[in-house]
Amino acid sequence: MTNVARSVPAADKAIAYKNVRERIDALLVGDLDWIAAMATVACELHNAFDYFHWTGFYRNVDGKNLLIGPYQGGHGCLHIAFDRGVCGAAARTRQTQLVDDVDSFPGHIACSSSTRSEIVVPVVTPDDQLLAVLDVDSDLPGAFDSIDQRALEDLCASLGTMFGTART
Repeated sequence: MTNVARSVPAADKAIAYKNVRERIDALLVGDLDWIAAMATVACELHNAFDYFHWTGFYRNVDGKNLLIGPYQGGHGCLHIAFDRGVCGAAARTRQTQLVDDVDSFPGHIACSSSTRSEIVVPVVTPDDQLLAVLDVDSDLPGAFDSIDQRALEDLCASLGTMFGTART
């Protein structure tokens, strides 16, 4: 299988992220509900990139557990503890997890048996509260690269600032 991160020209991917970010920013104006914002972001991202096969949020509910939030794609796991899987690692460490091969990630949770690679980005408020994690799965190995990481981290940082007072 083709490694998507290497098959899409960097300039094309950067333009695609710029365009989707402009759409998201235009949609997330005014007094917007946090759940509605997550649904909008998941929809826009999922439909912008062919290699995004599951795109969604897991909400921090108690500092130890994530519950599924708005998403696009097949069914996701409903509950993920901070001590399990790629999403749990991102929540626990508050650092992006970029995994080229999910089978090599210790403790990976197979919510979908078709997932081959994954990127999970924490959404953290300016006062360091974890709101959620953005999880993107691909059925292709090595689908994500540093361009995906930078764009998704920038988006999640903006969401953390925008919804810093929101409670999931």
